[in-house]
Amino acid sequence: MAETSTVARPYAKAAFEYAVEHKALDDWSVMLGTVARVVEDDDMRRRVLGNPRLSSIEKAEVVVDVCGDAVSEDVGNFLRLVGQKGRLTALPAIAEQFELLKAQQERRLDVDIVSAFPLDDTQQDKLARALAKRLNREISITTQVDSTLLGGVILRAGDTVIDGSVRGRLNRLHEALSA
Repeated sequence: MAETSTVARPYAKAAFEYAVEHKALDDWSVMLGTVARVVEDDDMRRRVLGNPRLSSIEKAEVVVDVCGDAVSEDVGNFLRLVGQKGRLTALPAIAEQFELLKAQQERRLDVDIVSAFPLDDTQQDKLARALAKRLNREISITTQVDSTLLGGVILRAGDTVIDGSVRGRLNRLHEALSA
């Protein structure tokens, strides 16, 4: 079976293009997030999405009904289309792909920073400014602490990972010496 992200990509792209065309990008973002949470619910997965007695169309109608006023008619129609194709379980991935497209459109990038020690606000601001200048994007930073890094930081921005940690450098040195 195809990987979920591969299945989700064309649906997310279609939803994104529709939302841009109708100047409803933020609204669609919120509604798809709501739909993703509904579909991820264990009861929903067990009782509805995993129920072989319900057709794909009936499953989609249940999802639309559960979402109620939280989704517009357009999003409801989108859910029915996704349901008709038997792809309701891909809705969380569709919402995630949609958010990536939205961030790209808005020239925004979420960066995760893992450091050996807590970063103060000045260090975070300095990193954000340097990344914004280099990537020509608005940067949003989230930080974590991992003392096993020994020192330095690991930056994750989308598919890009920059490992500037001492642990990473030692691993690269070990690989070079072992080769």
